[in-house]
Amino acid sequence: MPLSWNEIKHRAIAFSRDWKGVTSEKSERQTFWNEFFEVFGKKRRTLAAFEEPVKKLSGNWGFIDLFWPGTCIVEHKSATTADLGKAHAQAMDYIRGLIDSGRDKEVPRWLIVSDFQRIAIHDLEPEQDPDLPLFTRLPASVEFHLKDLHRHIRHFAFIAGYKYHKLNPEDPANFEATELMARLHDALYDGGYRGHDLCQFLVRLLFCFFADDTGIFPSDHFKLYLKDRTAEDGSDLGTRLDHLFRILNTPEDKRQGNLDDDLRQFPYINGDLFGEKLEYPDCDATMRFVLLQAAEFKWEKISPAVFGSLFQTVFDHEDDRKRRQLGAHYTSEKNILKVVRSLFLDELRAEFDAACKDKSGRGPGRLRALHDRLASIKILDPACGCGNFLVVTYRELRQLELEILLQLHSGQQQFAEEEVFNLSRVNVDQMFGIEIEEFPARIAEVALWLADHQANLLLSEAFGQLFRRIPLRKSPHIHVANALRKDWKEVLPPAECSYILGNPPFVGGKFQTAEQRADMDVVTTGVANAGLLDLVTAWYFKAAAYMQGTRIVTGFVSTNSITQGEQAGTLWNPLFQRLEIKLHFAHRTFAWQSEARGKAHVHCIIVGFACFDTERKLITDYDDSDQPTTTQATNISPYLVEGSDRAITNRSSPLCSVPEIAIGNKPIDGGNYLFTPEEKADFLSVEPQAAPFFFRWFGSVEFINSIERWCLWLGDCPPDQLRKMPYALKRVEAVRQLRLDSISPPTQKLAATPTRFHVENMPTGEFLVIPEVSSERRHYIPFGFMKPAEGLCSNKVRLMRDARLYHFGILESKMHMAWTRLVTGRLKSDFQYSVKLVFNNYPWPENLTNAQRAAVEKAAQRVLDTRKKYATSTLADLYDPVTMPPLLAKAHADLDRAVDRCYRKEPFPHDRARVEHLFALYEKLTAPLAPAPKKPRNSGKPQP
Repeated sequence: MPLSWNEIKHRAIAFSRDWKGVTSEKSERQTFWNEFFEVFGKKRRTLAAFEEPVKKLSGNWGFIDLFWPGTCIVEHKSATTADLGKAHAQAMDYIRGLIDSGRDKEVPRWLIVSDFQRIAIHDLEPEQDPDLPLFTRLPASVEFHLKDLHRHIRHFAFIAGYKYHKLNPEDPANFEATELMARLHDALYDGGYRGHDLCQFLVRLLFCFFADDTGIFPSDHFKLYLKDRTAEDGSDLGTRLDHLFRILNTPEDKRQGNLDDDLRQFPYINGDLFGEKLEYPDCDATMRFVLLQAAEFKWEKISPAVFGSLFQTVFDHEDDRKRRQLGAHYTSEKNILKVVRSLFLDELRAEFDAACKDKSGRGPGRLRALHDRLASIKILDPACGCGNFLVVTYRELRQLELEILLQLHSGQQQFAEEEVFNLSRVNVDQMFGIEIEEFPARIAEVALWLADHQANLLLSEAFGQLFRRIPLRKSPHIHVANALRKDWKEVLPPAECSYILGNPPFVGGKFQTAEQRADMDVVTTGVANAGLLDLVTAWYFKAAAYMQGTRIVTGFVSTNSITQGEQAGTLWNPLFQRLEIKLHFAHRTFAWQSEARGKAHVHCIIVGFACFDTERKLITDYDDSDQPTTTQATNISPYLVEGSDRAITNRSSPLCSVPEIAIGNKPIDGGNYLFTPEEKADFLSVEPQAAPFFFRWFGSVEFINSIERWCLWLGDCPPDQLRKMPYALKRVEAVRQLRLDSISPPTQKLAATPTRFHVENMPTGEFLVIPEVSSERRHYIPFGFMKPAEGLCSNKVRLMRDARLYHFGILESKMHMAWTRLVTGRLKSDFQYSVKLVFNNYPWPENLTNAQRAAVEKAAQRVLDTRKKYATSTLADLYDPVTMPPLLAKAHADLDRAVDRCYRKEPFPHDRARVEHLFALYEKLTAPLAPAPKKPRNSGKPQP
């Protein structure tokens, strides 16, 4: 356990005095370094070895003066060596030898050289990140005289156990740690040690691994205990760990007097983590080997905020399908911070900056008031998983608290231990969570304790006194429960809650288990069409009900599907109307990144809402480079743009005076009337008289990709001709039987007319074809005109009879595409064009002039003419963003400008501006008519 910096400085001064004047006594080198380590309260023999052999590049063997594997290498010369640089070069030669010998994991971070009176230390992996606290940013190399050791003592913080790492989520160490935990779990699981005991056992080991590397335990004390005190065959490993866990749960003054010294050095932790009596596992040599591998790992490199990735791999071993059904996703720190910053952190940071700049004399008071506020904040994550959101939130609160304390106490030079202990008032008991599975809930608790310890180390470094919260007197409140059945008020009374945050499970309505559907039914009682909703929406309803009458603000990460298609109206209209929520902030669609192995590819949004209004409403947009742009809105609509508290619902007819759209032909034939070219040729070879009844068949795929497909249309075939075509009759009979066998009564009725389609839509004049499904990659859905002679259209396209160039031009524009992209539903990620939702609600231009219409028609014709220049290319070729011809792109740009000018004179800078304009127009067109003024009663007197 680290000494305080004040104690270390006193020891450093005494060490320098004792070794003053020593220059070349070779026999004294080892004593020098033994006592050097004592300055930091460490026994050299527990950490490093003298004269470590290593094969150098020359092929000869060399001997490292002092070697701490993975941490430090020391080269010591006599004072007759004029240049410490030679010692540095020799040490680097040893490091290259370690790498060439396959000992990469033993390569140290720090290199120290000395001649007794001079010391130089080199950080081979210096932290350059400007976000690090000022007192942790040190130069990569420094050389000084022995007498000044106390002035440079912080360079050796790693010896004392003060280790601060700027943790990188992409660091390969995270994935290595994942594999180690999975291997450890698998060894125990396969040996028959399972269930609750395995869960608790792994969590305790995880704590011990971190404690060994971060100063909670004496450095590497747990690893040495495993190595030195357990048999190589692993037979006593379970009992030894059980004994150690009981020691960790026993206060120092309650331990037996004859307890050996090594065990006595383990601190008392508390009764929550190590209190429960577990059945210990019967272990073997393999389990011991895997455990020692895990103990060797440098756990201080792993951020508690990415424990989700550890959990995922461990959990997948038992039931991969279970993880998918739970919707377990692990959000990156970058995305967690998007929520935390928007929810409250940016506001707190702004208060801090303002207080620091306040020169009126009120600054310290403002900082103390802000500190009071931090200490009162309580956070609830009702789907906390492994605690990623809570850990990052807690870490940021502690970091801000530390900066406040540095501002308030920067002039005070010395602090007593009790004073430092009283400085920090933010603690883990301010974090509340609900998690359905026990293992991740326990991981969340440990992660928060470890995050707390890391913050305590930073506080210790800042104020020169060791600050530890050991034993653990306060605990995070992580409840193992089904959050959709649990009353959140029992976890944290709403009056005490400050913020709700998290990323509830992403499970679509069609993929929910029976249990999840039952949970949804309980939460969404009275919500029409609730079966359309994703599982994540249940947390929105629960949060909105919980927040009633409070100032709580909620921020959730969700899939963007909850702001699209029919689901938007099903979710948001009840939330606005029944629960009276208001959106406070929104992050529009961005690529969601996971720390879990096999990163999930999801497009997400962040929504912040409360049951009260605010003037400061912010919308954040992301471009292709993921660079955010934040703007203030008057009001945020459920589509996360400027607009009203209203989601669009299906409409039976167009909002404006335009031709209606209908689906194409829907056969319900089981494929009996549909043919590939080869199948058609084979059929006609045995029944050539059927040739006049074959028509090209176009669905979305066939229309966009020019795929040849054929339909045998017998609805108009005279009975006498049909009777002469036995193979066609077989198809008709197959369709009749298929319909009779259906469980749907309407389909059964169709069996009476087996040659007819369920829906028949065969225009007699030119018509506009609108594919129902189109790739989201395309900037435009490729619409096009067709003539009746060209073929029949399936129900996978939409048809507009009586369409004109003007209609084609408006629909094929950026304006209409911006509306479609925002409002329509999706099939996987592809656009699924909805007539009732997208087209029928679309606000067409008002008060159009003849010149404006003519400009649209001219530009629309140019688009069609340009397509014809590429006769061998399909619409898929022409509208692929990569292969779209520049001439066609230019024609579309001209059309876009013509359509934009139909809506307003000023150009639209981006699609968000377009949809905001369209929603404003939609509100105007759908607003109820103002009531007619009442006629005054005729009193018999003249009216004014």
